Amino acid sequence: MTRSAARRPVLEVEDVHTYYGDAYVLQGLSLALEQGTILGILGRNGVGKTTLVNTIVGFNPPRRGRVLFKGEDVTRLSSFETVRRGMGLVPQGRRVFPTLTVEENLRVAERGGGRRGWSLDRVYALFPRLLERRSQRARTLSGGEQQMLAIGRGLMTDPDCLIMDEPSEGLAPIVIQGVWEAIAKLKAEGLSILLVEQNAALAVKLVDFVHVVSKGQVVYSAEPRELWANEAVKAAYLGI
Repeated sequence: MTRSAARRPVLEVEDVHTYYGDAYVLQGLSLALEQGTILGILGRNGVGKTTLVNTIVGFNPPRRGRVLFKGEDVTRLSSFETVRRGMGLVPQGRRVFPTLTVEENLRVAERGGGRRGWSLDRVYALFPRLLERRSQRARTLSGGEQQMLAIGRGLMTDPDCLIMDEPSEGLAPIVIQGVWEAIAKLKAEGLSILLVEQNAALAVKLVDFVHVVSKGQVVYSAEPRELWANEAVKAAYLGI
């Protein structure tokens, strides 16, 4: 897919510099997620991918630079405020509420009146397994079911943009296939997605464009086919 200059970015990160204490993690990183596309953020562990997520959603604001969401500067807003404005998050490690049932986990995130109209019925249609487990406590679910629940919870906030941090982490291949099929359906519906993923072979099957991150900076940007043909970049930054 060719990137369209006419598409309006839904999310822009402009020259952000983010620290954890004295550790300088994001070092002038920039990106733009175009409306209705999936942007992949790839890289090894420890290069700043989750710090990028935390910077965008408001958990760890940058010392310099800014984050724009739907044209609005949200750099200093709390995560609660960014979600209210339509930014959804599927965090690394799922972070479901273990003692709540599947349905309670989903209802906790429910945001009525959103223009995309995400509801329990739509989430259950996307993930029929969750419907079967709706009265089950989240801690009793398999890893794959918890990942479905985390995605469903993110969708219940009725997002205009969904940020997914390592959605394939710790999942068996057959489970990953189901999760990837669900993400493909979201893409077909026109949802804008920032997909942060270590598994490049999986990510390139879905994304429209990709940034490779190393040492807190974007070191390579391309369409997925270009990346996959570049053996030097894959070896140096993705361990492939």
